[in-house]
Amino acid sequence: MLSALAGMAFGLSLIVAVGAQNIFVLRQGLRREHVGLVAGICAASDFVLISAGVGGLGTLIQSAPFVVELARWAGAVVVLVYGGMAARRAWHGQQMVMGRHSMTTRTVGAAAVTTLALTWLNPHVYLDTVVLVGGLAATHGDDRWWFGLGACLASTAWFVALGYGARYLAPVLEKPGAWRVLDGVVAATMLVVAVSLLVGA
Repeated sequence: MLSALAGMAFGLSLIVAVGAQNIFVLRQGLRREHVGLVAGICAASDFVLISAGVGGLGTLIQSAPFVVELARWAGAVVVLVYGGMAARRAWHGQQMVMGRHSMTTRTVGAAAVTTLALTWLNPHVYLDTVVLVGGLAATHGDDRWWFGLGACLASTAWFVALGYGARYLAPVLEKPGAWRVLDGVVAATMLVVAVSLLVGA
């Protein structure tokens, strides 16, 4: 259970970062167009990628125990880089343009294709799910699948909340100050995770 909670916390710290995928989900939520489909594709994609990461690294560990240490140090470095990026965004701020009239209506097919493209053609998605989440899950040993499950649940909860909650949060999310606070929380979480990895190394 602790591993699942750790996976949820870390999964959220990664996924809430401002990016093309999240902005698209937000915009679809504001437009109230195909929200369930878009959120479902994002969550299902993360489930597949996280499972691949956890399963692949788990197999490597059985034959090469040093992979745990490699994953620990590599994970700490990547987490620190992500934390620095979030801290930079929090310092400078970002203005999000998400007006209702800023885009044309999308068909179901167009929404699905766009979501798939923003997910599977984004190299950061693989780094977050397969490499980073999978690597940190490996440090939990036999409980790595619980860690992965927690990350998957966090992904699902985030995309559903992001898509369906966007209409209510639009006035707040259009202010750069809100995103600065969010990125500040992400940066602090990343720092804590990195320190915990290095201390345990």
